[in-house]
Amino acid sequence: MAHFDARDLLSCYARGVFPMADARDDDRVFLIDPERRGILPLHGFHVSRRLARTIRGDPFEIRLDTAFQAVVLACAASGPGRPETWINHSIEALYVRLYELGFAHSIECWRDGELVGGLYGVSLDGAFFGESMFSRRRDASKVALVHLVARLLAGGYRLLDAQFMTDHLTQFGAVEITRLDYHRRLALALSAKADFHRAGAMGGAAALQVISQAS
Repeated sequence: MAHFDARDLLSCYARGVFPMADARDDDRVFLIDPERRGILPLHGFHVSRRLARTIRGDPFEIRLDTAFQAVVLACAASGPGRPETWINHSIEALYVRLYELGFAHSIECWRDGELVGGLYGVSLDGAFFGESMFSRRRDASKVALVHLVARLLAGGYRLLDAQFMTDHLTQFGAVEITRLDYHRRLALALSAKADFHRAGAMGGAAALQVISQAS
């Protein structure tokens, strides 16, 4: 995929296809269009009472797009239960380029000047493709996800693609749908106009209010 660039990757997302690799140090990249797709419904997104209490306390400073590559690198790092990563150096470079072009974003959790959690993904019209998340403090990635969902709702997004179902996402109401259903939802989302930055700065209580109003 020597001639595969960020614009090609955007075209893949518009077709419902996303990249993966076998390992961090394996430069080969392959494209995935799974038969079953995990999505997080924006309307009906579930936040537990315990997590809601944590979010109202604003335990982290939430920043947008201030350390995108650092978030990608943290997501690519190995850790307990995750000895390998699908984010190789080629994929990292593609996402950094999408960020430079304005199509990729990060939600970051900071504490005492340290990046302690966050997530990143790709934004295309009314669709957001969540790629990966990480956490170095309790609930940091969960808090980032809640802020992402609130921002997508406020910005007029129609689809939050989670790619694959995980136990972590199930607690928020993630569902698995067929490829046909996914492509139908994707087409509707790509016909919508959305703005990732429409909401501006948002505290925890405000984020929860946006989500509760949409449920």
